[in-house]
Amino acid sequence: MKKRNLILVRHGQSEWNAKNLFTGWKDPDLTNLGLNEASNAGALIKETQIEFDEMFTSNLGRAQRTGAIILDLLAQTNILITKNEALNERNYGSLAGLNKDDARKKWGEEQVHIWRRSFDIPPPDGESLKNTAERVLPYFNQQIMPKIIDGNNILIAAHGNSLRALIMQLDGISQEDIVNLEIPTGAPIHYSFNNDGSIIKKDNLYE
Repeated sequence: MKKRNLILVRHGQSEWNAKNLFTGWKDPDLTNLGLNEASNAGALIKETQIEFDEMFTSNLGRAQRTGAIILDLLAQTNILITKNEALNERNYGSLAGLNKDDARKKWGEEQVHIWRRSFDIPPPDGESLKNTAERVLPYFNQQIMPKIIDGNNILIAAHGNSLRALIMQLDGISQEDIVNLEIPTGAPIHYSFNNDGSIIKKDNLYE
């Protein structure tokens, strides 16, 4: 059996993604396109022939549903599923629910760009990517990575910014560059590890 695999997948398109709204900790469902993206992610992951030991996901329905669709397609619905707020999307605070174009009109293009693309400047009442990383990375390092080192195969179904924080650590990406990393919806990323936790290989399964 293949050991020490980690697959990351961002949830499929949500209703608010489709409407160009800041989502954060709000909980819209997947669109039909999002459901298809989740199924496609499952088909891509199935080709790896990995048998998973556990899936980690956030407290938000769009990530949970994406993960459930993937596990169903893999016929691996009997594995342990762990849900935790630490893997939630970045909290957009006062921007949540606003159309991104309307937010630019209210606060100005430059300010909204700073909130979206700076590493450590949060929107009002919300989180920066730095804040998001400060909850994602300890959870990953303490709860998930030891299981991988022990030989387990792990699936994480989460969000653009929680995965961005994780990839920043795994790939050694700088604070300046990580904000420009785009993670497509429903696009699986596969890491395989040595028994010391070092990365053997990374594959973007969607390319």
